[in-house]
Amino acid sequence: MIRWMLLVFIVLVLINSTTDILRKMGLGRLPGDFSFRLLGREVFIPFASAVLVTVLLFSTIKLVAWLF
Repeated sequence: MIRWMLLVFIVLVLINSTTDILRKMGLGRLPGDFSFRLLGREVFIPFASAVLVTVLLFSTIKLVAWLF
């Protein structure tokens, strides 16, 4: 259980540190990505970007597996 909590914490820290880079690439501005302020903090929920990245990663993995 502690390992999963540590993994989730590390993933959240990585996502938080890369949001500025992802926004510069245009991934935070797709229709379906939500960004709003809540209690003085900016909350970013990238639904459409997550779907796009998942499809691209899955396609890449499938292509590499097909080549081998």
